[in-house]
Amino acid sequence: MLARVFSGAILGVDAFQVEVEVDMARGLPNFATVGLAEGAVRESRVRVESALKNSGLEFPQKRITVNLAPADVRKSGSAFDLPIALGLVAAGEGIPDERLARTLVLGELGLAGEVRRVPGALAMALLAQQQALEEVICPVECAAEAAVVESLRVIPVRTFREVVDHLTGALPLQPCPPPAAPLQGGGLMPLDFCHVRGQASAKRALEVAAAGGHNLLMVGPPGSGKTMLARRLPTILPPMTFAESVEVSKIHSIAGLLRAGAGLLAARPFRAPHHTVSDAGLVGGGGIPRPGEVTLAHRGVLFLDELPEFRKHVLEVLRQPLEDHLVTIARAQTTITFPASFMLVAAMNPCPCGNLGDPRHACTCSSGAILRYRERLSGPLLDRIDIQVEVPAVACGELVKAGPCEGSEEIRARVLRARERQRGRFEPTAASACNAHLGPAQVERCCKLGAPEQALLEMAVRRLGFSARGFDRILKVARTAADLEGAPDIRAEHLAEAIQYRSLDRPIQA
Repeated sequence: MLARVFSGAILGVDAFQVEVEVDMARGLPNFATVGLAEGAVRESRVRVESALKNSGLEFPQKRITVNLAPADVRKSGSAFDLPIALGLVAAGEGIPDERLARTLVLGELGLAGEVRRVPGALAMALLAQQQALEEVICPVECAAEAAVVESLRVIPVRTFREVVDHLTGALPLQPCPPPAAPLQGGGLMPLDFCHVRGQASAKRALEVAAAGGHNLLMVGPPGSGKTMLARRLPTILPPMTFAESVEVSKIHSIAGLLRAGAGLLAARPFRAPHHTVSDAGLVGGGGIPRPGEVTLAHRGVLFLDELPEFRKHVLEVLRQPLEDHLVTIARAQTTITFPASFMLVAAMNPCPCGNLGDPRHACTCSSGAILRYRERLSGPLLDRIDIQVEVPAVACGELVKAGPCEGSEEIRARVLRARERQRGRFEPTAASACNAHLGPAQVERCCKLGAPEQALLEMAVRRLGFSARGFDRILKVARTAADLEGAPDIRAEHLAEAIQYRSLDRPIQA
């Protein structure tokens, strides 16, 4: 007696189909699982046996073999509990084969027969759509995220008995309706730029960064508002499209970070790992590679506070994702690519004591100590940060000054207009592309300079010694400044603003 149940497993940020084959034969009672099953999968035998008995069903006392195909890819997690249990019932001729042939099943079983939530339900639903299946049976906590996939019936279940009654036709379950408003949290966050007093130059730098998708580094003394500004950056970024929301939600679902019962995410991710994070935690890794912080920040913001406190080798692994917008992790048996298109926003003190340039506090650091502090950040990494802005301490008068202050909604409106001007420089399918993603040919076509502007840039390169990458990023930032103004060409004031945003390329003055 043989039964087949379709399920899925996660590899990277995508799901692949797994065919769960259950064979029951005469002989001494035995339960064997094959197909490169990890520990949690092998342990399913105990959960399945108890779930069947506590659901009023009999656990077969036969020679049982469970094969997870394809057999050359490792399977991990507890999502195979439900398909294995269904395979046992189907092999005993309790469930019609034609129902199982068009259904994808996932879920963990509790000992009492309850069906528990598993990560990656959205990725599994997208897999079912690709495989032209008609139905997905999943835990009720996962149904909302899976129901956003079109042309699928998503059946939410709470117990194993409900699954059996549904597939046998004894008590059919109603599919979960698609969310009426699939994008949740699409409005502005409670944080707002109107709460930030002073820091006009830093606010302008964040507006330019948001308009062009540029990486940003803020340098200033403790308490100057660097973290406060960074946390408000998502409130002025363009809202995510539906396709971006599905992409981001799938990543967070696989990582187990999507709230139970939630649909799609609409607010752009904001990730702020501590400076003790490992390189695997930052860019992903592990025996079975899992996404790191750069992938969890995909289509959003990665904020690194106290940047020089991160270990140097951890910061250096950021160079590839900053350049290529993806992370490739190679293992002996597989190579996995994670998406990593994010805005890097970092903050640091100007010196070890933090008081360099602060008129109210004297700096106690020597030139050598400041140099060693700055040298924790390599030149190639700084080259990949388009905007480096100084954030001075806020004067008391600015803090107590009353009156209206420009909020996130007004800034976001200007950012959206600038993004709209950039859209024509890319392919129609590249909806999220921006000036920071301009290629060499596009830079040459879109960032042409007149004679005065070219002379200004050549003088800056000679005096400050910009690298070729730094030269290229100055042009992109200047193009964004022109887009914010609605100017068709880059003018000298746009170029001067972009050059000003390379503060760490200047000599240190203690």
